[in-house]
Amino acid sequence: MNMKKVVTNIILGDSKEKLTELGDNSVDLIITSPPYADQRKNTYGGISPEKYVEWFLPISKEMLRVLKPSGTFILNIKEKVVSGERHTYVLELILALRQQGWFWTEEFIWHKKNSFPGKWPNRFRDSWERVLQFNKSKDFSMYQEAVMVLVGDWAKSRLKNLSVKDLSRDESKVGSGFGKKIANWLIRDKVYPNNVLHFATECGNKSHSAVFPEALPEWFIKLFTKEGDTVLDPFLGSGTTTRVAKRMNRNSIGIEVLEEYYNLAKADVLDKTETNKNKSLFIELQQA
Repeated sequence: MNMKKVVTNIILGDSKEKLTELGDNSVDLIITSPPYADQRKNTYGGISPEKYVEWFLPISKEMLRVLKPSGTFILNIKEKVVSGERHTYVLELILALRQQGWFWTEEFIWHKKNSFPGKWPNRFRDSWERVLQFNKSKDFSMYQEAVMVLVGDWAKSRLKNLSVKDLSRDESKVGSGFGKKIANWLIRDKVYPNNVLHFATECGNKSHSAVFPEALPEWFIKLFTKEGDTVLDPFLGSGTTTRVAKRMNRNSIGIEVLEEYYNLAKADVLDKTETNKNKSLFIELQQA
């Protein structure tokens, strides 16, 4: 029996500094949710919207270096409201990342199924966040079959009585080049998902100021990695990404600047009997 070794590496320190210690082209997937502009002031101090791009680019430069050419960078981020309007720092960051050498391949929407209700004078409650996909090249690893979903009940009635037109490809009437052949779905029980992800926000971890749900990194780890690959979260928080990666038999690296959250992640993901040496801790798990 071949034994696979999964390594979880949790590091205490500033991402901009600690990322320089990682090797070139050594990571398969980066997935993270950095502090949003002017948020988490009581924990991370807050970064003003005007300085956000300037703050982030040195970090993303190192991420570009450590990511494999076949790898993917997933960024969960959301604009804030300043003086009654949405600030443009996220849009500015996207443009700056493209200038830095990243391909902005896709944008996913995370629909927060349990967003907290409220009333505002000039807008409604936020129930979604951006999840941006960047790559080093247009040729990257992607395992679409791993995230396929059930066709759904619509197929029972729609596919019951097919018309003559359903048996051949129905081309778009507007000349877009798109078309469909309904009969193709007769032998399928699963389809590819769309780019709107429906996950509830995480409510179980009260010790961290902002926790994304385990389902979010799990979905992207399935889509962009295979067992034995390496996942990096340079803003680890209390350890969601490394915890999920470990469960899915992926190697992982998490960097966290606050010792309180570093200790939470360490206690949650790693064996509590391990000793803390040089503010960095490794655990190796033997997997069949």
